[in-house]
Amino acid sequence: MITYEEALEIVKEKIRLLGTEKTEMMKSLNRVLRQDVFSDMNMPPFDKSAMDGYACRREDIANELEVVETIQAGYLPKFEIGKNQCAKIMTGAAIPKGADCVIIVEEVNELSGSRIKYRKEKTSANICYKAEDVVIGQKLLEAGTRITEKEIASLALTGCVEPIVSIKPRVGIITTGDEIVEPVNIPIESQIRNTNAYQLLAQCENFGCETKYYGIVKDTKVEIAASIVKAKQECDLILLTGGVSMGEYDLVPAILKKTGFELLFEKVAVQPGKPTVFGKCENTFAFGMPGNPVSSFIVFEFFVKEFLAGLMGLKNYSKTLSLEMGFDFRRKRNERLARIPVKINADGKLDAIEYHGSAHISAFAFADGIISIPIGVSEIKKGTIVSVRQI
Repeated sequence: MITYEEALEIVKEKIRLLGTEKTEMMKSLNRVLRQDVFSDMNMPPFDKSAMDGYACRREDIANELEVVETIQAGYLPKFEIGKNQCAKIMTGAAIPKGADCVIIVEEVNELSGSRIKYRKEKTSANICYKAEDVVIGQKLLEAGTRITEKEIASLALTGCVEPIVSIKPRVGIITTGDEIVEPVNIPIESQIRNTNAYQLLAQCENFGCETKYYGIVKDTKVEIAASIVKAKQECDLILLTGGVSMGEYDLVPAILKKTGFELLFEKVAVQPGKPTVFGKCENTFAFGMPGNPVSSFIVFEFFVKEFLAGLMGLKNYSKTLSLEMGFDFRRKRNERLARIPVKINADGKLDAIEYHGSAHISAFAFADGIISIPIGVSEIKKGTIVSVRQI
């Protein structure tokens, strides 16, 4: 049995970066950007008004001002502003030559004969200056960034309408177990519904993968082997749930070997997730996960995500906070690294949630994060600052 850190290093060593492709900007949402994106223009591209008002010379604001034109956003000024002159201007419109400030419309009295008078003694510039937000050539997005709605705005700003993104990893999901039935079925006393496959499908798709579900496979060597061989031909990564422990029908590790996989580790000192298996066959990799749903969720979060992020070139994919424990934690055995679901309360502290172990999937409906309890640590006191991984 190896430590989590040793296992994670093995996973990282086997990562191979997938290729790239161009995609339409609006189809790039949730994809991984594989190019740096630079601005092709200054923003703003010209000095523009930050307010509806009148563009004028600051030295003239105590005087009556003649309105020489009205400037709408999207139109160029026609006149240069001279002594005791101004231009009525809309928010976002270009500042005319000669003007160095905008007096806001709410602080102006309109007089007869296209003249106005400012009611105050001073004014802010109320101008957004050329290139104050973005300078031409400035890097706005970095390769390895997950494209969200914020990045879509930057792509649009730079005219990057066909960004280069990572090819999606192809992930196959196989559920093993004679006791497993699909969610549409009503289980009899000896059966349980298949939560693992759909949880993993959701996790994979949310992480930006292309998924294929190979169904529920009975606990026989022939059926498991056939599913693995088929998935190996079609996928970059295979996720198998169940059949990895020490029971008579836990066949997955041996069948992975028989179907050509080299097992790189078979047991990890983590709780839950001890019997996690990781293997490689040519360019296809496989994780064998425990059948309990919390175990598979956590194995995906701490192992599979790392591997998939590497395939896509994704950086900074996890969010970790340092927060105060709002409860005392104790455990009897401390030989493994433990993962415990927690809730972040309104005060930014961690609350305990009811958690009965690796089969208690409903606990995660109330969890905001996971804390890690190191090997050798049996107790964490209330008030201690700990790292929590958001989920």
